Amino acid sequence: MRYLGSKDKLLPAIQSLLYEKGLLNHSFRFFDAFCGTGSVANSLKNIYKVIINDSMRWSVLYAKGRIIGKSCAFKNLGFNPFQYFSDHQDIEKGFFYQNYSPGGSDRMYFTSENAGRIDYIRSSIEQWKQKNLISDNEFAYLIYCLIEGVSSVANTAGVFGAFLKHWDPRSQRKLQFVPISENLFDEVSSDYHIETYSSKIEDIITQIECDILYLDPPYTQNQYGTQYHLLETLVLNDNPKISKITGSRPVTPMKSLWSKDIYTHVLFDYIVANTTAKYVILSYNNDGFMSKEFIEATLKRYGNVDTYECVEIDYKKYNNFKCRGREGHLEYLFFVEKKSAKDVIFESPLNYSGSKAKMIPNIKSLLPTNIETFVDVFGGGFNVGINVTAKKVIYNDINQYVVGLINSFYENDPIVYFKAINKLIKEYSLAPNNKEGYLRIRDKYNSMPKSERSAIMLYTLILFGFQQQIRFNSEHGFNIPCGSRRFNDKIIAKFISFSRMIKSLNVEFRNNSFIDLTPLIEADTFFYLDPPYRETTATYNDGKRGFEGWSVAHEKELCNFIDKINLADAKFMFSYILQAGDFHNYEVENWATKRGYNIIHIDEPQGRYNDRKEVLITNYKK
Repeated sequence: MRYLGSKDKLLPAIQSLLYEKGLLNHSFRFFDAFCGTGSVANSLKNIYKVIINDSMRWSVLYAKGRIIGKSCAFKNLGFNPFQYFSDHQDIEKGFFYQNYSPGGSDRMYFTSENAGRIDYIRSSIEQWKQKNLISDNEFAYLIYCLIEGVSSVANTAGVFGAFLKHWDPRSQRKLQFVPISENLFDEVSSDYHIETYSSKIEDIITQIECDILYLDPPYTQNQYGTQYHLLETLVLNDNPKISKITGSRPVTPMKSLWSKDIYTHVLFDYIVANTTAKYVILSYNNDGFMSKEFIEATLKRYGNVDTYECVEIDYKKYNNFKCRGREGHLEYLFFVEKKSAKDVIFESPLNYSGSKAKMIPNIKSLLPTNIETFVDVFGGGFNVGINVTAKKVIYNDINQYVVGLINSFYENDPIVYFKAINKLIKEYSLAPNNKEGYLRIRDKYNSMPKSERSAIMLYTLILFGFQQQIRFNSEHGFNIPCGSRRFNDKIIAKFISFSRMIKSLNVEFRNNSFIDLTPLIEADTFFYLDPPYRETTATYNDGKRGFEGWSVAHEKELCNFIDKINLADAKFMFSYILQAGDFHNYEVENWATKRGYNIIHIDEPQGRYNDRKEVLITNYKK
């Protein structure tokens, strides 16, 4: 049958990729999560233990029947069902006859005779199944063959969203119900077992134990439930209420969020993060909602970077004659080997000065286990706190606007957030270097009472501001000029993964000076401190922007605060720079040495400043 997005022509490329990666292992479980007509799973059935899923019930039965068909002997039935229907040319005036043919309606999906034959064959198969005369495998195979027959005489343009208003010559041929055998693959044994699901992948991904996850989601807004409603009705055999014009069953239960922009991005991040598979393969193309850059950023977050691969395949080579000649269209095959969950690093969607994103592996490797409460004292972009495993995380920052931004990622659904950003982009015509629109939204934000300012509006400003920085004037007016950046795909990938992860934490938000956190000091509380550095103060807390700055006095006070943590038998990690260019902070170095704290030097440069010597100071050894 003709199927939207069929991967029949991509099978050699998929098999070649699996071979090159050394994954042709007979003990592996291969999960085809959007199986469609089962092309990929069928081609690999003699290599892997196959698991198939699709939200459309007809797809699952069709794919299952296609895969196990050669093993069906119909011993309990006692006769050849195909010969039986050849000998019995009965017509039943059932649901298809009454609703999808001129026999009982104005709809022209089938001729009256073919619709009657469909009803008779489907009814007979159902009776055999109810009487246990055929197995589940045999039922699936018969449904597969029936769908092939139905497709060959349907008066449609290839899908079943609507019928043609004139009779196509092929639709007037007599329905043939015959055994289908592709003769492309070795026969499967009679006891061949295939695991099947018919669910939305996001609802079952954590339950499926597999080694290889293959994803072939919808690329565009085409809803498969709408395009193939008739086959779903054929398989479910439930005589549903249908629309007056197309005869479609209710499509709402069949709608997929994978056919909606940004929903796809959120779902993809969730699936890759939560699959038990060691290897992930994705089929996609450059016409889809997700860009190559977004997919790459997501796969590299959850996978080992050096295993990532994207195979580009000429679109014209693998499509029918109607698509040949179109330039610039590519099919992609993405591959990555997943890393351990403990090695996944989440990054803040804020371009925050002094970010410790690159130091996270160092920090995590030095953290104690079983942290009860983790206090991110100078939370900033929250790159550290979000990557920590603790029963409770307390995020604190002295800048109330930064606290509000991080809290907004926690409180808002990412879809709602993204739509709000897009609405503002459209309303103010925001674009890189579009000063007029940018100044209008900046003026709007600054004109609001401070207590009523929208964090989403502020984040949108940051996205289109110069180098996506955060800076205010002494009156707390946001004063970064227009920039040349936008809400690009790499930031979207950070935004989605960060938003999902922060919602999984038991997190409390505070807007205090570090001194005000003294009551939190207890033996089972861990403190992480990443204050401004005396010689490298950022623009948003230099004491000139309406917020308290950082000085030698603050540094001494912080050291006293850390001593209190130590005296309470609580643990801490203090991230600081002892040397920046010609400056060497002997005061902090001597203080740490005198107290007997551990000074751990970070050898790798953590930013564009190669002359900075970063250290982690702790009062414990791991």
